[in-house]
Amino acid sequence: MTDIHDAKVLIVATHGFEQSELEVPRNRLDACCETVHVATTDGAAIKGWDKDDWGREVPADLSIDEVRAVDYDAIVLPGGQINPDLLRVQKPVLDLIRDFHDQGRVVAAICHAPWLLIEAGIVEGRDMTSYASIQTDLKNAGANWHDKEVVTDNGIVTSRSPDDLDAFVAKIIEEIGEGRHTRKAA
Repeated sequence: MTDIHDAKVLIVATHGFEQSELEVPRNRLDACCETVHVATTDGAAIKGWDKDDWGREVPADLSIDEVRAVDYDAIVLPGGQINPDLLRVQKPVLDLIRDFHDQGRVVAAICHAPWLLIEAGIVEGRDMTSYASIQTDLKNAGANWHDKEVVTDNGIVTSRSPDDLDAFVAKIIEEIGEGRHTRKAA
């Protein structure tokens, strides 16, 4: 069991993240967790995508190369179309996601971010959801796709869109509270 007030959460993103899908979890988790860090590929600030145009810049706390899964209780992966598409070809990002998974830590992905879970090889046989346009990708990777606001499978939390952020963040908090989740390695 992990007390949410002692929890450390990592958010990983790059340019083109859906603005609300990074800011809402960051702000809500920051209000109740000990630490919430934003990591980018190079440690520099990133610019969001806000519905239909470029959004605000978000500062980074560190780069992916500076992060170790063992230092955090959960990883949160915002969606948007651009962000996960750019990150899913970054080996250090995929290795980090696998480390969180293999260590039984919470892995949370919203919207298009389950693309990262597909590339990390951790979706087969799992119950998941996502933005509707990538449901076929998840099904083809072996996931059991459900059209629900939030789906959890052994500490892996997925949601569909910004409309589901309340349920997404609440489930992340609940899963952190449960502590480590036993899973087979990716």
